[in-house]
Amino acid sequence: MLEIRPICENCGKSLPNNSTEAMICTFECTYCRDCVENILFNVCPNCGGGLEKRPSRPMALLTKYPPKTDELLKPIEAEKFAEFLGKYKEVPPNER
Repeated sequence: MLEIRPICENCGKSLPNNSTEAMICTFECTYCRDCVENILFNVCPNCGGGLEKRPSRPMALLTKYPPKTDELLKPIEAEKFAEFLGKYKEVPPNER
């Protein structure tokens, strides 16, 4: 089951369950659309995978299966990420 993490790991933007800005990789690393498009260029800085729109949990199930509340903030280090990004940016996510 998805954790529904509450913030962008890079910039700290709030990403509640119903956010249309939340994007995740296959390991649920969570970023806002702005960071994915303008900083990460669809490359997860943790695994190298692509990022997709995170689905929302149905409102009727939020009480039984609440989103995570602890915040994971790990802003990328631009210099370290540049080399990683260079390796994957031009490779389609399904071919990485």
